[in-house]
Amino acid sequence: MLGKSTVALALLAQAVAQQPGTLQEESHPALTIETCSASGCTTATKSITLDANWRWLESGGSNCFTGNEWDDTLCPDPVTCAATCSLEGVSEDDYEATYGISTTGSEMSIKFVTEGTYATNVGSRSYLMASEDKYEMFYLKNREFSVDVDVSTLPCGLNGALYMISMSEDGGLSAYEGNNAGAKYGTGYCDAQCPHDIKFINGESNTLDWTPSPVDVNSGTGHYGSCCFEMDIWEANSISQAYTPHVCSISGQTRCEDTDCGDTDSNERYDGVCDKDGCDFATYRQGNTTFFGPGSDFVVDTASPFTVVTQFITANNTDEGDLIEIRRFYVQDGVVIENPTTSVGGTGFDSLTDDFCTTQKETFGDEDLFGTKGGLKAMGDELDNGMVLALSLWDDYTARMLWLDSDYPTDADPTSPGVARGTCDTTSGDPTDVEANSPDATVKFSNIKVGTIGSTF
Repeated sequence: MLGKSTVALALLAQAVAQQPGTLQEESHPALTIETCSASGCTTATKSITLDANWRWLESGGSNCFTGNEWDDTLCPDPVTCAATCSLEGVSEDDYEATYGISTTGSEMSIKFVTEGTYATNVGSRSYLMASEDKYEMFYLKNREFSVDVDVSTLPCGLNGALYMISMSEDGGLSAYEGNNAGAKYGTGYCDAQCPHDIKFINGESNTLDWTPSPVDVNSGTGHYGSCCFEMDIWEANSISQAYTPHVCSISGQTRCEDTDCGDTDSNERYDGVCDKDGCDFATYRQGNTTFFGPGSDFVVDTASPFTVVTQFITANNTDEGDLIEIRRFYVQDGVVIENPTTSVGGTGFDSLTDDFCTTQKETFGDEDLFGTKGGLKAMGDELDNGMVLALSLWDDYTARMLWLDSDYPTDADPTSPGVARGTCDTTSGDPTDVEANSPDATVKFSNIKVGTIGSTF
């Protein structure tokens, strides 16, 4: 039963809002994309916006959040914080000078560490915009998505990621009275990990039970997480890569707490509403150690740019059919490279299907939450609702990105199926080291195209 003070707090929360700032006008950098069909491709100028978590949060010019802590005076509770603090815009110059993000035509470049005028920025996350205040929505079932990628400067421990998530088109502006900032300011983030480090969720600050990270000077965790379906089209550095669908038992962005978040620190990883592991197609993890890496010894040479093509195949090859397969191709130096056939559990697979996922989980000894939460059909049903494109570069304070590019778990036998994921040492990926030794690491995404199967490459 809620006490009077709790009820009053909840009612008051509806009367205040997460505010857009007035000190700096937002200026979205332009980015072109192409829409393709059998008759050719057409180009459209879109733009990107920076995620709200990276933005200056201020009240009267004073920081509401500094380092990894909230200001107790400005943000003593979620209601006061939402009414007091504003998300500021970012000028086009500051996108590059402060956050290391630049765009030219169809190319977006994301630099890892940027020494700004007032602070050091590490990594970033941005979203593709359809207009000034709405995200571009992608409907990928019975479609293919292609993008040129350059990961040549990304060492062990970094992840240049391009992925789709079930964010609201307007960033939650219309759904939550507490959100007056919306997609223009990069609000509404969610993913299958149900992250707790999001500063505002559903227009309310995540100050309850906020705990600054003991290792990351820029982050902390609050009481709530933000969950949704996630389609990792591309997670990679110069050593390893994977593409991974993550499904959930909920649809759209959903705020979670306690067991529904599947928090690992309470041993509830597989009890939450989302499949945090997902079903990953990672060539190295599946035994092919010569397909992807830096140098001419690899089929895909990560020392040079290449094109990544992902196809979402339906049962009857129509938009209405169930999703049954996610196919991958690469193009480098004008040569089309098919995804290699890898042996999992004695069976050969060259694409991601429900059969592949079930076999992989059994062979690797992983819990099959992907299957129990609906598998590819569930992913396809969510794709029908439209998903938002996120582009990011990040390091990993939780697991040092070893799950992508090294032996993981580190206490497992590396010769056991599914443990070896790349050539990086198990001591690699410490964010302190990566930030100090590879500040100029940069990922580049360009020539984004979406269209009918076979139309983008």
